[in-house]
Amino acid sequence: MILINFSHPVTAEQRAQIEALTGEPIARTIERPAQFDTAEPFAPQVASLVDAVGLTPAEWQSEPLLLILPSLNFGAAVLLAELHGRCGYFPPIVRIRPVPNSLPPRFEVAEIINLQAVRDTARRTRS
Repeated sequence: MILINFSHPVTAEQRAQIEALTGEPIARTIERPAQFDTAEPFAPQVASLVDAVGLTPAEWQSEPLLLILPSLNFGAAVLLAELHGRCGYFPPIVRIRPVPNSLPPRFEVAEIINLQAVRDTARRTRS
């Protein structure tokens, strides 16, 4: 699987947690930390960020992808819309959480969220 990280660097411990939760090895990690200019429109910034990932249209549609989203909620929302357009589905995401009482502060993998499954389940509640 390809891990695309739009946030802080992934530690070896987090990488191992991701592989344990998914049951799949991370074949490749692409680091593209997101820095948004809040004075400018987000859609073009996100399109440039995603272009910089360097995947081909075929790879966006066929490779197993896993994302770590940027922490800025507006940027993350636009990023998900952009990726749905490129992939044809919502890729799964990694949720990171702080480790309680850790000094210095550390973060661990909390869960892998299958966004497409969330979407599909929610769709069944439409009248």
